[in-house]
Amino acid sequence: MKKDLKPNSSPTDRVKIRRAIMSVSDKTNLVEFAKVLSKLRVEIISTGGTQAELKKAKIKSVSISSFTGFPEILGGRLKTLHPKVFGGILAKRDDAEQEKEVTEQDLKYIDLVVVNLYPFGKVITQKEIQLEEAIENIDIGGPSMIRAAAKNYNSVAVVVNPQRYGDIINELETNGGTLSLATRFSLAKEVFEHTAYYDSMIANYFLGIVRKEGDEFPQTMTLGWEKIETLRYGENPHQKAAFYKDVSFKGASIPRCQILSGKELSYNNINDLEAVLAMCEDFSGRPFAVILKHTNPCGAACADTMDKAYEDALSCDPVSAFGCIIGLNQVVDMETAKKIHETFFVECVLAPGYEKEALELLVTKKNRRFLACPDLLEQKKFRVNQIKVIKGGALVQTPDDYQIKESDLKVVTQVTPTPEQLKSLLFAWRMVKHVKSNAILLAQGERTVGIGAGQMSRVDSSVIAAMKAGDRAKGAVLASDAFFPMPDGVEAAAKAGVVAIIQPGGSKGDPEVIKAANENKIAMVFTGIRHFRHG
Repeated sequence: MKKDLKPNSSPTDRVKIRRAIMSVSDKTNLVEFAKVLSKLRVEIISTGGTQAELKKAKIKSVSISSFTGFPEILGGRLKTLHPKVFGGILAKRDDAEQEKEVTEQDLKYIDLVVVNLYPFGKVITQKEIQLEEAIENIDIGGPSMIRAAAKNYNSVAVVVNPQRYGDIINELETNGGTLSLATRFSLAKEVFEHTAYYDSMIANYFLGIVRKEGDEFPQTMTLGWEKIETLRYGENPHQKAAFYKDVSFKGASIPRCQILSGKELSYNNINDLEAVLAMCEDFSGRPFAVILKHTNPCGAACADTMDKAYEDALSCDPVSAFGCIIGLNQVVDMETAKKIHETFFVECVLAPGYEKEALELLVTKKNRRFLACPDLLEQKKFRVNQIKVIKGGALVQTPDDYQIKESDLKVVTQVTPTPEQLKSLLFAWRMVKHVKSNAILLAQGERTVGIGAGQMSRVDSSVIAAMKAGDRAKGAVLASDAFFPMPDGVEAAAKAGVVAIIQPGGSKGDPEVIKAANENKIAMVFTGIRHFRHG
């Protein structure tokens, strides 16, 4: 029986690296790392693709089949799941009984595991990915090896991130081919983060398939999010923040947007852009524009042209639009760009894209951020549950994506809305769901003229919306995100000149509210659903 290299005594602060196993999907800097290991006289064991890469660089390595005495089989599905691999990784170097078993079974200690996993996340982001292809990119041996090595970090180092190679090379060369306990622990921590994230992507991919069959809420929930960047700060300068993405999500989203110009996005920018994106998705088809502050719309409009929609949206409340976020559901043309360019203090603009000359004009204002979201043009919404993290848990709900049609409306007053009023009411109803509750929205045609948001009293929201609208309230329609509990909100609307109201209905006070509408010759329709938006 061939005597193995002298094992490390563990736990010690530094571990000598004598034998390494390398099996990587991402070959970034693999050769450079392996050259250093070879120079330090580390024996390298490798799997098929990795060994081929090392061979091209004339770096000697032992095939996994030679090491285990068992061939790679099942089309490569089975390579590393063998006692000689896992025994060499998991054996406790300071345990006399285990050392005896290592000798009896002719195992060889493995001190370094360099493995990264099949690119499942990258594969599932492809548009036409088939289930079978996704399944073949679920790594089995890799996660098992790195988890085993991380568990035994007292004696073994494990690397899953090619970006760590440089620091490890430096430590090995500086310290006689050894790695410290602190480094090994740090690497082990990264492994468990990595495998948890990897498994969460797989779980969420399968959940997405099941969810189509009506299973909305799994018994356990995993969040497969990858950090995009650390932000300058959170909602306020004294708060820290970071921006993450769901790599499996394929639809229109802020993480998938391309930032074409301007400063880096802030926490508040991203939060506002998410609200703008939701509004643009709700208004596909005709040109639509929205001006937003603090996730509430200052104004919104549909029109025959993009520049007219923007002009109408801005005219709703130009004072509040100072420092705004702009959302547009179609490619920005030159006429629209000129009007945006002339708008004072714009933070961000989100659109599916920009005509070349339009973008050239817009980016002359260096501090403005211009984002392109081509996915908006597909007009396909991907349904995802909404998650609100609370202390010690989370609230999860399906999105508020119920679309009311004209045939769903119930006329409850003596006066019936005209066809033009019905069109305006449906526009107002679609828009009011994006306003923080209690929400009241006034519209003329397909443009907002007054918005009352986030008040504790619905009548206060009505008064604010009418105040914002001024004379434009005369002849306007009103949308209320929830029912009027008393007639005072309707009376405030009537005083301002509102001619039609859309609201959910369902209050004990409905008879009195309907009576007030009839007395003021206001048409009123019930939707039967509400649109609370608390945050």
